[in-house]
Amino acid sequence: MGAQLIRADEAANPRPIWCVTPQTWREVAAELPAPALAFGEAIGFKAEPGAVLVLPAVDGAIAGVLFGTEETPRDPLAFGKLATSLPAGDYALARAPAQPRLAVLGFLLGAYRFTSYRKRPSPELRLVVPDGVDKADIEHMAEAVTLARDLVNTPANDLGPAEIEAAVRALAARFEAQVNVTTGEDLLAANFPLIHAVGRASPRAPRLIDLSWGAPDAPKVTLVGKGVAFDTGGLDIKPPSGMLLMKKDMGGAANALGLALLIMARALPVRLRLIIPAVENAIAGNAFRPGDIFPSRKGLSVEIGNTDAEGRLILADALALADEEAPELLIDFATLTGAARVALGPQLPPAYTDDEALAADLARHASAQADPLWRLPLWKPYASMLDSPIADLNNAPGSGFAGSITAALFLQRFVERASSWLHLDIFAWNPSARPGRPEGGEAQTIRALDALLTERYGR
Repeated sequence: MGAQLIRADEAANPRPIWCVTPQTWREVAAELPAPALAFGEAIGFKAEPGAVLVLPAVDGAIAGVLFGTEETPRDPLAFGKLATSLPAGDYALARAPAQPRLAVLGFLLGAYRFTSYRKRPSPELRLVVPDGVDKADIEHMAEAVTLARDLVNTPANDLGPAEIEAAVRALAARFEAQVNVTTGEDLLAANFPLIHAVGRASPRAPRLIDLSWGAPDAPKVTLVGKGVAFDTGGLDIKPPSGMLLMKKDMGGAANALGLALLIMARALPVRLRLIIPAVENAIAGNAFRPGDIFPSRKGLSVEIGNTDAEGRLILADALALADEEAPELLIDFATLTGAARVALGPQLPPAYTDDEALAADLARHASAQADPLWRLPLWKPYASMLDSPIADLNNAPGSGFAGSITAALFLQRFVERASSWLHLDIFAWNPSARPGRPEGGEAQTIRALDALLTERYGR
């Protein structure tokens, strides 16, 4: 990341940044050095939201920076635009924006670059942390988002089930967590038949990754992340356009890992469990077929209506495992349905829960953290769409209606004992760049959930 936060005593003559609105422009103008003000007026600076103006000093150096903001920001992360607009150097806020914590976070997130395959030099920027902003808090958050983005951006030839396992093990080693992994044919012996069925056609063995951390008697918080390293659609193969972004089909696992990092870095007094079913949905002679029927860990039989609805299959076994110990809070993340994108677009993930208090708290934190989501209903009458004449469930209703809701209802059948369950149907991708959000892999909902968990379980 080409930006970092520093303390005031670490900065050598930092360049001032004046955040200015059209309403405060005259007031800010009075604070500017006369040559800088003359330059700003000469080019007609209007303090419009997102406008950036680097001000020259008499000696040709940089006198400071003007950045147009809003009194009530529609996008508090818009400060991230500065991370792509400024020359290298140290900077400090002479006038802070309305939400300085999110502005500083946006600055770090806007500086993100995925450089594993193509080096893209970026200026080294350092920002003095303003008073009232917790430097360590923002750095942890930026690290978690970076982890999720890097994993999603990595192509499938370099990130298969084994590499997802390696990422979990690396995080576990850092925080002294325990990891158990069940791989390949052992999945059948351990009663994970759906995970095995989805991943068996790939030469890269499927696996169930299970991390645990924290005191055994602490409140149980369990995260489940869909880890489909690449999704061809199986025998119901996707068209070429549908496969282009399928390296991101492990975005649920990446986001779950990011949130797990935050929980452990903050040392929240919970018993954390992270479960990731990691597979590649490939095509071979032993691929599972439309019309096949498989048992599940929970004992429900599932008829395969479509092999491209594989994510809910692997999550079913993982959720059943998670549910067995009746966690206080069970959260799953999955890049699950195109229907969610049709309904709400790429920026607004749907959230599903029957826990009214959880839904209200989550909505409040999502708004406060500029990490949006939208609650959709677990509409019980649609459960009949999952009926099969010869099995307990069909994984892919043929009607085409309410695809995200019916997927959530399918998953709900595998959760009974958890006190609260939350399902998040995320996109994990920015189709185009916005301030603080470069194009590519993205962390969605984990900042809102971090705030919720910190409020509930913080020391």
